[in-house]
Amino acid sequence: MKVLLLAMLVVSTLAHPDYSDTWEEFKEKFDKEYESEDEENQRSGIWRSNVDLIKEHNGQADAGVHSFHLGENALADLSTDEIRIRFNGFIQSETHGSEAVFQSQVDLASLPDAIDWRQNKTVTPVKNQLQCGSCWAFSATGSLEGQHALKTGALVSLSEQNLVDCAKKEGNHGCAGGLMDFAFKYVKDNKGIDTEASYPYTAKTGKTCLYNATNSGANLTSWIDIPHKSEADLQKAVGSVGPISVAIDASRPTFHFYKKGVYHDHRCSSSRLDHGVLAVGYGSATQENGRNKDFWLVKNSWGEKWGMDGYIQMVRNERNACGIATQASYPVV
Repeated sequence: MKVLLLAMLVVSTLAHPDYSDTWEEFKEKFDKEYESEDEENQRSGIWRSNVDLIKEHNGQADAGVHSFHLGENALADLSTDEIRIRFNGFIQSETHGSEAVFQSQVDLASLPDAIDWRQNKTVTPVKNQLQCGSCWAFSATGSLEGQHALKTGALVSLSEQNLVDCAKKEGNHGCAGGLMDFAFKYVKDNKGIDTEASYPYTAKTGKTCLYNATNSGANLTSWIDIPHKSEADLQKAVGSVGPISVAIDASRPTFHFYKKGVYHDHRCSSSRLDHGVLAVGYGSATQENGRNKDFWLVKNSWGEKWGMDGYIQMVRNERNACGIATQASYPVV
C-alpha cells in the first residue's frame, strides 16, 4: 500500500500543470477520439508542436519576458489556421449602420480604478460556441444581457441560436460569421430576442428561424458605437455603461492557449479583427518586477476550461493592443 501511495505521489509530482505529459493523457483529459490512425497521428503531431510552444513561452514568462502564461486546452490538437477558421467569426465592416456614436462627459479620473460587472449580477456564466463561427452572436447577447439586467434587475440568458438562425437579412452569416451591430439591428427589427432556455444553442446554422415572440427575453431601441480606436472612450463606456461588445485580433496561438496573466502579444494587430468578445471590466495587475500593468477583463465564448475560467486579461493602454477599442458597441434598452 505504501509503495502504491508513493508511486501515485511521484506521478502527481511529475504531472505538469500547463500541459499533458503524454498524448494518451491529453486524449483522456479532453475526451478525444479520432476516426482513423492517420488522423490521430496528424493530431498528435499538432499537439506536440503546441505543447512545445507552451513550454518555450512559459519558460520565457518565468524569466520575466512575458506578462502571461499559456496552457494546454481542448484546442491543442488543432492548428492555428483551424482554430481561426472554426472559432473566430467576426466579419469586419466599415459600415456598422449605427444610430449614434458614444459621447461621454465623464472624466476618466472620476471613474473607479477597477470595475468588474460580474460582481453586479449583469454577466451570465461563460458559454461555449463550439466549432461554429458565432462569436459575434455571443458578444451581442452578452452586452444585451448586461443592459437588460441593469434596466430591469433581472439577468436573463439570451439565445445566440436565435441570432445565428434568424439574423441573416441584417448581414450576418450564422456559423460563417457576423457582426455585433448587425445582431443588434436584427433584435430591433424583430422587436425582441428569445431566451436561451426557449431557443437553445446547437452550434449549427439552422435552416429555419424558430423565433417565438412569446419567449422573448429582451429587446433594444438602438445601439451606440464607441469612437474607433479610443481606449479612453472604451474605458468610459465600460466604467459607466456596463459590459461592452468588442472585437479583437484573436488569430495568435498565444491567444488560443492563454492561461493566466495580462495578455500582450506584440504581433497582435489593432486593425485586423476576427473575434467578437465582451469587455466586462478593467483593472491593473502588479507584475513580479513591481510595475502595474493595466488590463481589460474580457469574457470569451470558448467555455470555462479556456483561459482564466473562460476569461482573459488583455493589456490596456498599450496602443489599442489587439484592436480591442477599434470596433466596440453596446445596445440601448
